[in-house]
Amino acid sequence: MKDFAKAFYSSDAWKNCREAYRKSKGGLCESCKRKGLIVAGEIVHHKVHLTPDNINDPNVTLNWDNLELVCRDCHAAEHGSKKRYKVDLLGNVICK
Repeated sequence: MKDFAKAFYSSDAWKNCREAYRKSKGGLCESCKRKGLIVAGEIVHHKVHLTPDNINDPNVTLNWDNLELVCRDCHAAEHGSKKRYKVDLLGNVICK
């Protein structure tokens, strides 16, 4: 997380919003679900990325229309990054 967002992501407002949104989606990755896959969602992602200009705007930061519950792979794809490892069903780390 970027320095400007640290206070927001540790705030009770975000933690409560994130948990309520996750529960409202049944804990499933919304992106995978659209593809017919059942995968646990792990990250509540902001569709409009947070910036120093909008970090204090609850219409961006806490607005459910700007949120999406995604798995780690979908989140990495959204941000254009590639994971260097996988975790199997038993929790073992597998290097790629």
